[in-house]
This record gives sequence, C-alpha cells and structure tokens, in this order.
Amino acid sequence: MTTIGDYAPRVNQYHRPWQLTPEERAEYRRTSQASREAKLRALRGDGPPPVHPINVPRYDPAKSMPQRERHGLRSLSLFSGGGGLDLGFDQAGFDHQASYELLEPAAHTLRLNRPSWTVHGGDAGDVTRVSWRRWRGLIDVVHGGPPCQPFSVAGRQRGPRDDRDMFPAFVEAVLAIEPSAFVAENVAALGGEKFRPYLERSVLRPLRRDGYTIFRLDLRAEFFGVPQQRRRMVLVGFRDPAAAAKWTPPPPTHSPHRIEDGLIARDDRPRCMGVREALGLEAIGCDSLAPTVRSSLTGPRHTTSVLSSVSSRSTWERLHVWPNGVAPTRDAAHIFVPANKHFRLSVTDVALLQGFPEEWRFGGAVYMALGQIGNAVPPPLAYAVASSLADAIRPL
Repeated sequence: MTTIGDYAPRVNQYHRPWQLTPEERAEYRRTSQASREAKLRALRGDGPPPVHPINVPRYDPAKSMPQRERHGLRSLSLFSGGGGLDLGFDQAGFDHQASYELLEPAAHTLRLNRPSWTVHGGDAGDVTRVSWRRWRGLIDVVHGGPPCQPFSVAGRQRGPRDDRDMFPAFVEAVLAIEPSAFVAENVAALGGEKFRPYLERSVLRPLRRDGYTIFRLDLRAEFFGVPQQRRRMVLVGFRDPAAAAKWTPPPPTHSPHRIEDGLIARDDRPRCMGVREALGLEAIGCDSLAPTVRSSLTGPRHTTSVLSSVSSRSTWERLHVWPNGVAPTRDAAHIFVPANKHFRLSVTDVALLQGFPEEWRFGGAVYMALGQIGNAVPPPLAYAVASSLADAIRPL
C-alpha cells in the first residue's frame, strides 16, 4: 500500500502541531535527548547489560499461506508498497506481471525479495502517468491498496478533498484494463457512514456500469492468524457474472487470541497467537493481540515508533513490549535496553506481527521500513482473498 507523502506536496498541509505547554515541550526535548544518548551508549557497548535474550519467534506466517500450484492467472499490482498483496497473490499461485509503486524504497523492497519481478518505482511507478490500455487482455486480476490517509483518522479524513486520494486512479486503471476481477483494500472507515456516498459515487457506480459485480468485505487480520488487531475493508469485483456467482468469501482460518465484539469462531480452528507467544518471548502471565501497528510515515514527522494511540500504549505496557525506537535488527534491539526494561522490537519483529515471513526484507532506513510494514496488507489475509479469487475464475 502506498504511503502518506507519495502524492502530497513537500510542505505537509495536513500537519496539525501538538498543542504543548512550554513545560511539556521541554520535557519532550529532555526525553528525546535521553533516548539518543542511551542509544549511543548502547552502540559503544557501555549501556546497561541486555535483559532479554535474542528472541526466536514461534509464529511462522508462511504456514498460513503455503505455495499453491501455478494456475496461469496473471496479476497486476498498483500502490504495491512493501508487498503485502503482491506476496499473498504470489503464494496463491498467480503469475506476477508488474508492480507500480511511487515510493522508491518500497519498490526496492520488491526487487530485493523478488528479483525476477517487473517493478516500476519512482516516477515510473506513478499510476497517474500510466497508459493502462496496453495491459488490456493481458491481466486477470488488478489489485492494490490506494493510500488510506484520506479516509483514516490519522490522515484527518478529508476524503476526496485530500489530494492523496488515489481511488479514482485505481478505478481508471480497472476500466482501461478490464480484468476478470479486481481487489481494492483500504481502512474500514471508507465503508462507514461518512464516506459511503463517496464510495458509491466515485468507486462502485462507475465500476458497476462497466459490468462488474462488486462485493465488500470487512476483514480482521487475527482471523487469518496474524497476531494483531487490524480491520480492513476489501472490495472484490468480478466482470463475469458466473464467476461472481461461484465466488465464496474467504472463511476465517484462525480463532482470535481474544474473542471480541461477539465474533465467535469455531473451536476446531487453530488459535491465533498473542504478541509474546508469536515473538517467542517468555510467559509473564498475560498475552494478547498487538494493537494496530502504525505506519511510521503517518503524521507530521517520521518516527521509529509503531504506537498508534494512547489506549494502545497501555496494551504494549501490559505486554512488557516497548513500541518506540524500533531497532533495525534483533541484535541491535538486544543491546539497546529501554529504561523500563521491556522487550524492544526490531524491524523483523514488527514485520512478523504484520504477517510477513522472516525472510522478507525491507528497503530503506528503519522509519521507511516501518512505514512499508504499517501500510501493508497482512500477507496471510491477502493470500486468503487471492485464493478465493483463483477458485472462482481460474480455467477449468
């Protein structure tokens, strides 16, 4: 999924400065300075001794998305980001044709992990500059996650008044290519009351006029084995009415670690792990799903924190996991001990909590890697959706 600044001007017009008192601002500076000094001491080897051993995770996302046999269906990726949808479709047996991603470090991530793929990054990945008709007849499924910031609380929910809104560009691509099916992913708020008229007018209506039967799914990552509370809206469209009639939404594969909102899963499904179990940390008498992992590129400044809200802070504290100052590697996290002695996350750990396999690498600095992770579709969820499409439209 594409990130916050990809289609925004250099000056962040969406920035609302924190309303801090002089005392609060001074305390913030002191805390930041203390953190920088502690990091430098750790790098020099004269920081506090490590508290936690280097963790060996118990959660393996690859088991939730075993490689399916190639069936000949061809996929095209828009707003590819760190590759959540791309990986899920690849594991579901689709033949990847190309990815389009404006953010070059994210395009680099795709090339790192799949050198054989065709990846258009930077200006070449700008979907507003592509002539899509050349792909007509060559693509079975178009998939992508247009930037979610116009519809998310963190992005100020300006909707179509936000110049980062790329849903019209996604619709234009589908109308030009006319694939057998499409998948569009975004935050759950896009399907809510505030944006329902926009969704109907700008997305659903033009695609229906072109012959697509469209379904809206509200999916939760934990029901597909991902140890994180994460709700997403997914639009699935079919050009062939027979395929639409044949299609079945992907059923949950796991029971959630904590059963919430009256959603009760069958007892015979595998249990979704909590954070500590998933990361291979010692038992402390409590565990739960991770709060929604925040993209580090959301907000007025880049950050190496995955903390998404005040309420999520208490959950991380209860789990004895430090969500700020994510380290580039597990070795670095091991030696950089937080003041409260909680377990410090690494980039690999955060990726795991988003459903990426251990071997999936991310391009760019830590904040850029966390931005790609936090904006990505969890690959096991993408795999479930892709598999359901393959079953509906693949040749007999």
